[in-house]
Amino acid sequence: MRIDIITVVPDILTSPFEVSILKRAIDKGLVEIHLHNLRDYVTDNYRHIDDYQFGGGAGMVMMIEPIDKCITHLKSEREYDEIIYMSPDGERLNQKMVNTLSLKENILILCGHYKGVDQRVRDHFITREISIGDYVLSGGELAAAVVCDAIIRLIPGVLGNETSALTDSFQDDLLAPPVYTRPAEYKGWKVPEILTSGNFPKIEDWREEQSYLRTKKLRPDLLKNE
Repeated sequence: MRIDIITVVPDILTSPFEVSILKRAIDKGLVEIHLHNLRDYVTDNYRHIDDYQFGGGAGMVMMIEPIDKCITHLKSEREYDEIIYMSPDGERLNQKMVNTLSLKENILILCGHYKGVDQRVRDHFITREISIGDYVLSGGELAAAVVCDAIIRLIPGVLGNETSALTDSFQDDLLAPPVYTRPAEYKGWKVPEILTSGNFPKIEDWREEQSYLRTKKLRPDLLKNE
């Protein structure tokens, strides 16, 4: 998989891909991450990528021309399965969406900044708009990093145990069950006996029950279709 990210501040996105699981995925050649500084596509000496809104109002808007030049250049080199714009008013990111995106080959992500991008960018270039929550960030870079992390960990070979991602929260519209590790007793707090019983069919039944109960208590909205 290849992910290209268009950004005004590429430095924000450097560190997430230089550590832990994402770095290992890149080192293994399982994913390529390419950052593109939008200012490299501006011809004026001040490298402006924003301007005032037509009609007045507070906040600057990212101009269409440098974005057009960047996207057109990248599209001339390869075909993208999705061109994503990170936006607080986009479709809410969820696990099903992430599962679908993890199967793509080439993804292009545009990070918004300031008051957002010229609407014509969204109308003519973007195939999908994604939000990571009902709040506003200073830019789309951190949101793009979240999307990349969620996608990349699902690529076969990225995680040490490939079945691990299949038991994560939300994969079955349920939260994950509680987990424990050694010691089996600490300060009088004991691990549920079923987990140390060695009876794996019953352990799986317990985990399924706990997933349902936790979801019913903490996220009953996930059970609306039951």
